[in-house]
Amino acid sequence: MESEASVIIAGNWKMYKTNIEAVDFIRKLGEKIAPTKAQVLLAVPFTAIAPAAKEAEGSLIEIGAQNMNDASEGAFTGEVAAKMLIDAGAKFVILGHSERRRYFNEDDAFINRKVKRALKEGLKVILCVGESLSEREAEKTEEILQNQLKACLDGVSENDIKHLIIAYEPVWAIGTGLNATAPVVEETHLVIRQILATLYSEEVVKKVSIIYGGSVKPANAQAYIDEPNIDGLLVGGASLDLDTFDQIVNYQHHANT
Repeated sequence: MESEASVIIAGNWKMYKTNIEAVDFIRKLGEKIAPTKAQVLLAVPFTAIAPAAKEAEGSLIEIGAQNMNDASEGAFTGEVAAKMLIDAGAKFVILGHSERRRYFNEDDAFINRKVKRALKEGLKVILCVGESLSEREAEKTEEILQNQLKACLDGVSENDIKHLIIAYEPVWAIGTGLNATAPVVEETHLVIRQILATLYSEEVVKKVSIIYGGSVKPANAQAYIDEPNIDGLLVGGASLDLDTFDQIVNYQHHANT
């Protein structure tokens, strides 16, 4: 994602928070954000996008969505199109999250269509990739990541990739309380960048942000951010509590107090 920020802190609220709760959280978080290099993103439920985006106006917080359909519009009951997200105030969308893959059977081809639709309509994208525990133990991490990235980015141009963040989220660390160590994530991010270098020019790949998601908390956030190839964090459960998320967002301030 194009930004002057050196660190991206993205919260994914999943299926939590009503409109009133979302607005109250964003107002209070906006008051707490200390001068920092972090770019703060919040992926909120569909129903909360409009009020959340309005509350976030003029703040350091950017509001986005957690999913979308690949069609521009149509008779798809219960689905939401990219242009609807934009109309509601969303600036970005998370695609390919492990929970979408697991519970809703989304495959790489479908995710690829959604990625291209989002970029075409003007939404920035956080694309999630990651391996299962059995795949890591079988030393297939690189193979899995290569397959996912090639498939999900098929037809995505060098110009479009500038508006995309890669989120590495090992499936075994999502909502389990387990987390990959900072050195392991650093090594994996290097692998991801090497894979991207086979698809795009070196100049473009250097500018692609790669963030980590998987049981991130205040206690381990700094260790990840200190690694040179971890450009930020995708925070799940810890983004739901104001004080906890504040500690992650304002990691520089808290580290020095």
